[in-house]
Amino acid sequence: MKSALYTLILFVTFLLCSCGINSSIPFNSVNTTTTVDLKENNFKVVAEVSGESSATYIFGIGGLSNRALINLAKKEMLSNANLVGKSRAIINVNYEIHHSLFVPFFYSKRVIASAHVVEFLDK
Repeated sequence: MKSALYTLILFVTFLLCSCGINSSIPFNSVNTTTTVDLKENNFKVVAEVSGESSATYIFGIGGLSNRALINLAKKEMLSNANLVGKSRAIINVNYEIHHSLFVPFFYSKRVIASAHVVEFLDK
């Protein structure tokens, strides 16, 4: 009887506990080539921006794919960067993915895209 009780307590504890897994994807792929000469000091870092997206899955069904979550987070990050009309660019792009397991059949995934904004100075 004690063995069944211990097994039940262990099972209920497992169901009520949440676990999380974090991973990071450093990404430095830029569609346009920009040359920064560090000897001339022709730029300054003006901000750090981020964007976030999330999805919920039940029995592994629902939500969005990893690529879609990354694209949504990147889109929000770029809209926060205020790049239009200025000589600015983003550098050091990083994607952090956090998986949260609440119970064996329900989990959520959150993607955070972050980068630095640099502004090029007139010579």
